[in-house]
Amino acid sequence: MASVSIENVRKRYGALETIRGVSIDIADGEFVILVGPSGCGKSTLLRMVAGLEAINGGAIRIGERVVNDVAPKDRDIAMVFQNYALYPHMTVRQNMGFSMRLRRTASAQMEDRVNRAARMLGLEKLLDRQPRALSGGQRQRVAMGRAIVRDPAVFLLDEPLSNLDAKLRVQMRTEIRALHQQLRTTTIYVTHDQVEAMTMGDKIVVMHDGIVEQIGTPLDLYDRPANRFVAQFIGSPSMNVIDGRIEGGCFLKGDLELPLPAFARQLWNGREVSWGVRPENLRISNEGDVGATIKAVEPTGTDTLLSLAASGEQMIVTQRDRIGPRPGDRVRFSVDEDRIHLFDRSTGERLAP
Repeated sequence: MASVSIENVRKRYGALETIRGVSIDIADGEFVILVGPSGCGKSTLLRMVAGLEAINGGAIRIGERVVNDVAPKDRDIAMVFQNYALYPHMTVRQNMGFSMRLRRTASAQMEDRVNRAARMLGLEKLLDRQPRALSGGQRQRVAMGRAIVRDPAVFLLDEPLSNLDAKLRVQMRTEIRALHQQLRTTTIYVTHDQVEAMTMGDKIVVMHDGIVEQIGTPLDLYDRPANRFVAQFIGSPSMNVIDGRIEGGCFLKGDLELPLPAFARQLWNGREVSWGVRPENLRISNEGDVGATIKAVEPTGTDTLLSLAASGEQMIVTQRDRIGPRPGDRVRFSVDEDRIHLFDRSTGERLAP
């Protein structure tokens, strides 16, 4: 195992700079998620760590060694790709042992490692099958097994679950996390799915437009987003955010008047801000302070999502109660003032505390 240090790394394609001075420190044994929208640079960054993309500035260290000019095969990493990259003419056993065969590993040692990985992943009965005879989830396990047998210092996973159906993705998330807890190998995992990021990572790196927006634990990012982008990217449904100003101890946007946390009422009077609150921190109540019209009702089983229009502003409310509102109904809602987030209107940065 080894730590990974990414220091002010840059990547250009001609005049286009896609990675713009990214720095991340990953501790030995840590499970780190790179998350962000498509095109933010997360897969490019992972490929730079793997040595599949050259870097144009900065340094990448694996352990104590700078690996900028080290070939991928010599970096002591193992990568799991989105499409699994299995050899179709080989059996599961041959796919898993292929890298060891290239290194001329002794047959007994190779068989022992393959069998051990197969037991971890529940593949013992599939070792003599070819990939075409496997389900998507089984192919994903084989790709993981091929990485495990190498016993690398670092695992790199590039959206490995994106080709699976929703139910299997949830199952495989749990299995990959449990596997990491067993192996404790440093892992960098790329996904665009923020739910995947929240449920799997020790630490999350939120990327956007080639830069790092915030690094922290899942709950750090959820409870104290550094800026408006992180606030609306992390969380499903996303945070309700409205642009307006603070006047007379309230947040105002046209005819809409919303409460503020106590610290902000006088501190930023007259300031242009973005006001945010997560859907679960709004509650439908006859005693609520704000009136709204229900535009849509989305029952999900455990929760019901209500889409509201309040003085022309759209808001989402998550309700755990089995209430029976219908589109067009007038309701009132209250806001948990301790859960309100404020962001600078021009920069998007979080306002203290």
